[in-house]
Amino acid sequence: MKTFKLGGVHPAENKLSNNSPIQVLPIPKQVFIPVSQSLGAPSKPVVNKGDQVKVGQLIAKGEAFISSNIHSSVSGKVLKIDNITDQSDYPKQAIFINVEGDEWDENIDKSDKVKREITLSKEEIIRKIHEMGIVGLGGAAFPSHVKLMVPKGKKADLLIINGVECEPYLTSDYRLMLEKGEEILIGTTILMKGLGVNKAFIGIENNKPDAIKHLTNLAKDFEGIEVFSLKVKYPQGGEKQLIKALTNREVPSGKLPIEVGCVVNNVGTAFAVYEAVQKNKPLFERVVTVTGKTIENPSNFLVRIGTPSSELVEKAGGLPDDTGKIISGGPMMGKALNMIDVPIVKGSSGVLLIEDSETERIAVKNCIRCANCISVCPMGLEPVLLAQYSEKEMFENAEKEHILDCMECGSCQYTCPSGRPLLDYIRLGKFKVGEIIRNRGKK
Repeated sequence: MKTFKLGGVHPAENKLSNNSPIQVLPIPKQVFIPVSQSLGAPSKPVVNKGDQVKVGQLIAKGEAFISSNIHSSVSGKVLKIDNITDQSDYPKQAIFINVEGDEWDENIDKSDKVKREITLSKEEIIRKIHEMGIVGLGGAAFPSHVKLMVPKGKKADLLIINGVECEPYLTSDYRLMLEKGEEILIGTTILMKGLGVNKAFIGIENNKPDAIKHLTNLAKDFEGIEVFSLKVKYPQGGEKQLIKALTNREVPSGKLPIEVGCVVNNVGTAFAVYEAVQKNKPLFERVVTVTGKTIENPSNFLVRIGTPSSELVEKAGGLPDDTGKIISGGPMMGKALNMIDVPIVKGSSGVLLIEDSETERIAVKNCIRCANCISVCPMGLEPVLLAQYSEKEMFENAEKEHILDCMECGSCQYTCPSGRPLLDYIRLGKFKVGEIIRNRGKK
């Protein structure tokens, strides 16, 4: 069974919303759409207070090379442009829109008919993906058009589509593969054409046998696309781990997948690319899992960007009394929210409600030198050492020990019997080392 070799853990899966089909969440009365929704520079608003907007209309333009366009997810009037608290708990600029009806931009194809014929050229595909504001929907939200622009001197020979969804609890990708499989494969073909490759691998963990079977059957009608079953192991959805599992290629330290001829995209991204290129539909909605052990109806919703997370929780049965923590994403790599009204953005994959009894960390004890954190690190790092360097502000040492290679998967902290806050310190160290490197470049 294919998998990555180095490290990894197997948390309880808790895929409670597996059997919940995707439901369309009702449109809220007001949305708050942040202008920074991708890895890169914030977009610049192109609307003003009082403007009338339609669904799919450009409201903020990504002017930097690494940035993404933002489109309205609703029709109505722009109330104001002001700061909100986003998932990072920092104030970020957002466009507030009061909803009035549901009028879509007339250029969007709203029909349910699947469109298989791809008429755009390679260059037109990249331009369309840029124009429609498509970003990676696996979590990092990297602008998708940039991934297709292979740097000079590099060559891609393989597209990898990530259908792993190894985070416990989350099922949005799983439901998308079951319900929109053909569209995902058309989107994969579009990405292959945009990248200039004739081969694509789709990797899915074997705890999703029906998704594997479904896409395998569909892939028979698509040239160059193969579906692979992978052993269940976290964090198999990491780019470097997925590349290793499927191809046995190793991405060097500090390098990107293109270094070994690969480009990786999420299944949700492939679906968004299909809608952008074939339906002229910008990325203004996405599938989000709302789940937890005590929530009444764990669900998967198709949600308009900018919708307050509280609307999803309410539709899934309301906030349980025993809720101790609300997490955006999954329990391993997600971010705890300080407030339930944080808006859904392009990178939102889930809203997870953790019961109070599971939120308390065990008492921190001295490191017992068991080396569990080292054995489970999928990047081959020494988490205990990196945490110590960060705690003692020895950031140059942390840089030499490749702290920036850490993918923040949380495997080290998950497995530590002494309850050491390893990942907390490593995140601090990564931030400081990044700051040092940027300042070094200015001299």
